[in-house]
Amino acid sequence: MSLLSVDGLDCRYGLLQAVRDVSFEINNGETLALIGANGAGKTTLLRAIAGAHRPHGGRITYNGRDIGGLAAHRRVGLGLALVPEGRRLFPGLTVEENLRIAARGLGRRWTVQTVLDLFPILQPRRHAVAASLSGGEQQAVAIGRALMGNPSLLLLDEVSLGLAPVVVDAVYRSLKDIIAEGATVLLVEQDLTRALKVATRVLCMLEGRIVLEGEARSLDRDRVVSAYFGLRRPA
Repeated sequence: MSLLSVDGLDCRYGLLQAVRDVSFEINNGETLALIGANGAGKTTLLRAIAGAHRPHGGRITYNGRDIGGLAAHRRVGLGLALVPEGRRLFPGLTVEENLRIAARGLGRRWTVQTVLDLFPILQPRRHAVAASLSGGEQQAVAIGRALMGNPSLLLLDEVSLGLAPVVVDAVYRSLKDIIAEGATVLLVEQDLTRALKVATRVLCMLEGRIVLEGEARSLDRDRVVSAYFGLRRPA
């Protein structure tokens, strides 16, 4: 049985339909990269799964349970954690306070110390307020805060957005460590190269629909680029 199943999902903002009849599944231990240009519907889809956007139609099943009617905090309790675009930390709280506020349960894998071990750049900044952090440090805290809930499914929205390449490299090194430990990840990413390197499977969205799906290692890059931009491949 799949960990997450999305079936015929439709999402709207008023008359604008952002997600159109989207269906896919994620299995335990899988890393699924959701790619596409701006406006493709990726973030809306992720928010709908996390409970931050109410779908107009379709079904979301998690661990065999229909969660379409559950509030976002109830989904967190079931093991879903979202790292939103823009990080959305508590700016007046310290790094450690931002982490502790999301802690769930004792004796679990992810604690303040294991998160700091995963992101060494945060160790000397653990008592600094979030507002004083660099973009890369804030992103590390945002991912660490999600891990503190010890989720079964980690939803990552544009983790590289607005960061310098050297910082993105560091974030992705840590992400590989998370994946290596068996985490199940749904990653929204515009950077095709990075997405294809970490993912086991790729979905490409265009104008709210899935237009390409396949195993990351076997997908032809030209085919992915064509789907990404909505181009027809030459015969």
